[in-house]
Order: sequence, then C-alpha cells, then structure tokens
Amino acid sequence: MVAVASVVVAAGAVTGVVSALDGRAAVDEATTAGTTGPPRPDRLPAEPSPPQATTPSGSGSGSGSPSASPGPTSARREPGTPPAGRGGHDRRGAPAPTAGSGPAATAASGQRLYRHPESRVLDWVRANPDDPRRPVIEARIADQPAAVWFADFTPATITARVAAVTSGAAARGRVPVLVPYAIPDRDCGGHSRGGAPGLDAYDAWIDRFAAGLGTGEVIVVLEPDAVAQAGCLPAAERADRFASLARAGRVLKAANPKARVYHDAGHSGWHPAERQARLLRQAGAASPASSDGVFSNVSNFHRTADEIAYVRRVLDALGGPPGLGAVIDTSRNGNGAPADGQWCDPAGRGLGRTPTLTTGEERIDAYLWVKLPGESDGCKGAPGSFTPSYAYDLARRAVSSASVS
Repeated sequence: MVAVASVVVAAGAVTGVVSALDGRAAVDEATTAGTTGPPRPDRLPAEPSPPQATTPSGSGSGSGSPSASPGPTSARREPGTPPAGRGGHDRRGAPAPTAGSGPAATAASGQRLYRHPESRVLDWVRANPDDPRRPVIEARIADQPAAVWFADFTPATITARVAAVTSGAAARGRVPVLVPYAIPDRDCGGHSRGGAPGLDAYDAWIDRFAAGLGTGEVIVVLEPDAVAQAGCLPAAERADRFASLARAGRVLKAANPKARVYHDAGHSGWHPAERQARLLRQAGAASPASSDGVFSNVSNFHRTADEIAYVRRVLDALGGPPGLGAVIDTSRNGNGAPADGQWCDPAGRGLGRTPTLTTGEERIDAYLWVKLPGESDGCKGAPGSFTPSYAYDLARRAVSSASVS
C-alpha cells in the first residue's frame, strides 16, 4: 500500500498512551504535572517484540488488531484506497505555548496541552536510565504532550477512564486531547479492525464517553478514518455511520460546552478536498452543534504546509460558520511522506512541529501529536509497540519548531 493513506493500529484498549485505566486504579495525576498521552489499561513490554510482517489491505489500517495488545500503529494506503485507522499514542508533554490564534487557541487561552503520565515511551524511559538513546528520546518525544486514545469497547469503564484524564488535565489548567476510536467496522476489517458491535452500542458508548468530559477545555479528535475511509461501506451503512458521527458530535458538545470536536478530513494525499467536504457535511462537520472543524494527517507523514493548504480547501468547501477550524497531526511529518508511498515505519522520517495551541495560521487551531512517535506500524517492531530504535531515528531528525515542515 502506498503512503497515501494513514493508518491507525489500535489493538485492544487504546493506542499509545491509552487513556483508559481499565481494570487498574486511576493514575494519581496530581503527582505528575503536565503529562499528556493516553493512559492504557494494560502495558506492553518495554522492548518491542520481533517485527511482524503485515500485508497491506485495500484500505489498510495501522498495525495491530483489537484483539492484540493495546496500541494502534501507524498508517498506510495505496493511492485511491482509503486510509485505515491509525494508532494513537501518548507522551509526557513539555508545555506548549499558550494559545493565541484560532478558535481553539482563544478558548484555551493561557492553558497548555496536557501530557498524561502513562505511556509506552515513558515506560521505556523509566526502565532504561542508562541507555545512550534515552536523553534524546525523553527530551524530544516523552516530554511532549500527546493524544489519549480510547480504542477499546468497554462501556462499563469508559466514563471513569475519560474522567481520569480530563480531571487530571483540569487540575493543572491544561487541555487534554482525546481520541474516541470505537466506530463499528473500524478500519474496514484491516489491521485496526474492531470497534463497537453495532451503531446502537456505539451511540450508548459515546454517551458514556461524553459523561467523563468534565467541564474544562478539551479537544476531541473524533474517530480517525471514520469519514475518509467510509467508502468501504454500502451506501445505507455509510449514511447510518455518518448520522451516528453527527450525533456523537452533538452529544460530546452538549455534555461539555467547552469541548472542541473535530471530524475526519483524511489528509492531503487522500481524497480531493471537495469530495472530503461532501462526506464531512453528511457526518455533521458543518454544524456548530456537532463540530468545531476537521482534523488531518493522523498517523501520516504529509508536510504541515501541505496539510494547511488542504484543510483550508476542505473548510471552504464544507461551508458552515466562519469559526470552524482545523487541527493537524505533526508527530512524524518533519521530512514529509516517502516518495515511494511506504507507510510502515518508513526510514528517513522525522518528528514534526511540537504540539501547540498557537499556530499563527488562520483557521489552524492546533498542531497536535495524535500518533505517538516511536510506536511501530508493524515493521520495526510489533504493531503498536514502542520501538526505541525507530523513536531515536525520528527524534534525531526532528524539525525546528520555529519552521513549518
């Protein structure tokens, strides 16, 4: 498959720093100021298992499967085929600059992105104090705020898991980034297959997810690939999915008026902006009752400048109120997408701009690390596992936060 698509590998619970603490006591957020990243219900070994060969599927998703250990992987796809899900990741986060431009920045003025204290990269850093790669990985990856993924369908615990993250962030006046990733038929049966058993169950899961949002600032990256990859579904099922996504946006925003909800715009190497906008309208992305705009480049590698141009075209075609904006995943796009379309842990990539609510770009509300750098797509390590060699290569090629990659 080609790098046209971005894929998420979300196995089991959540990807990267999963935000769930299913079956465990909640993390004492008060002891770890400013950490961002998804908490996870269970942990992977500090060292990744041997690389696993993955066979790209038509819509390709990340590495890993819901039945595997938690932790989505990256993305892949051939030109013309929809990207598959992508894996989420967590990290500790160095404080991002205070918000200053764009609706999200205004809403979160004076606050910083939240870094959750639980993640695979942090596990590795803590377990390997003498590794010569540790200082670079810790400073450039582990110390950055990242998204918290909720990729497992666990209705009984989802409210508490979400609340553990949002309350920890609120206690520090910081803004968490949450990724609900449980839509039925997720990844169209690809590497990140899974999700709720049906839309009724998904709707109920979203209700419980929303109940944990609290009252503070929060950014929700709603169901990566759920819109851009919907072409694998029959027309009637696609319409039902879009109706459920629109409902999800309304429920999330009604539960917490300060929640900013962004919908799946794919990325600049996937669908034309006008086509993606048509799909997004059906999913409620143009309605202020269910949307604050769109997100792009999750788990992919397209340059920030290309994504900025793309999401602006999507927003123009989408219509809706002028306040709609976009957030862009810059976690691994420092050197752009590989020319050969490689999607699985491609060599020569680098970290992109550090997460921030202050972009200085019109209609670009934030640069976020939705995918956790260093978590394998399935080639350099087991799908979703933290792979130190890969993380180190990415960190050494980090772009300057002062430049737009």
